[in-house]
Amino acid sequence: MTLNRRHLLAAAGAVGLPLHSFAQASITKFILPVSVGSGVDGIVRASSNQLGKALGTSVVVENQPGAGGIVGTQNLIKSAPDGNTLSFVSNNHVIYPSVTKNLSFDPVADITPIAIVAYTPLVLIVNAKFPARDLREFVAMLKKSPGKYNYASSGNGTILHLAPEYFKDVTGTFSTHIPYRGFAPMLQDIVSGQVDWGVSALPAALSQIKAGTVRALCIPMQQRSPAAPEIPTSTEAGVPQYQLDAWIACVGPKGLPTAQVQRINAAIKTAFATDEVKEAMAKQGNIVNISTPEFALEHFKKELVRYGALVKKAGVVPA
Repeated sequence: MTLNRRHLLAAAGAVGLPLHSFAQASITKFILPVSVGSGVDGIVRASSNQLGKALGTSVVVENQPGAGGIVGTQNLIKSAPDGNTLSFVSNNHVIYPSVTKNLSFDPVADITPIAIVAYTPLVLIVNAKFPARDLREFVAMLKKSPGKYNYASSGNGTILHLAPEYFKDVTGTFSTHIPYRGFAPMLQDIVSGQVDWGVSALPAALSQIKAGTVRALCIPMQQRSPAAPEIPTSTEAGVPQYQLDAWIACVGPKGLPTAQVQRINAAIKTAFATDEVKEAMAKQGNIVNISTPEFALEHFKKELVRYGALVKKAGVVPA
């Protein structure tokens, strides 16, 4: 027999369960502080079906980009710590304090880390018509004409802003920063040639790379990605100092009970162990490694310090 929502609510009432609690518990909302098409968005949407099964609820994915991700994160923090509202965040979450004046929340104290879920390669891309064919030529062109070329980011203070700034620092080059409100418009303008280059999460740009609308010059990691083995590492391409990747973590509001944290962590492990999600992650190029909540908390603290130092070294001025 198929039970619809009305039947389930009637059953809940019959056994004395609060109807509003039953209705709320049947949905898990993931607030994503990123735009549709970004690396985080791709991971969550590819796993949402299995996450729902593992959690025993329906899953709603709600993109809330803005202010480099601060808008969505603020709304997560305001949510009730009942396990019904969660988020997936990236490195951006621990970069905020170093690049944002008067940040209204503490990126560690005001959330509950649940798990570091995956690591995602970044990729430096240029417009397909850009004259440089490889990274060495690209660096040479930037050095020859400082300020002539520009790069796009998904917003001030995001990892996709900091990664190019770090590249500029290690190569001694200069390009003008053009911030966008989210990843999708950023990529669109690199494809159209409105801006010259940028750094993307590999999964988010892979289709454009394979279509030839953008050219990938390097992945800033020690090993090539199985999802795009033709793209050289930064070491192979001539800039070995340029090493950076992106991570994805699941978090909840501050005060999420330990039992809920453990339940959600276990559900993530179950979902990401299914063939459906493993295949999707491999296709996207993500490296899945589900951590404990305790590891996630310490990782957030360490990354907060790491990116604070990186921001200062790159000379990014808080805005």
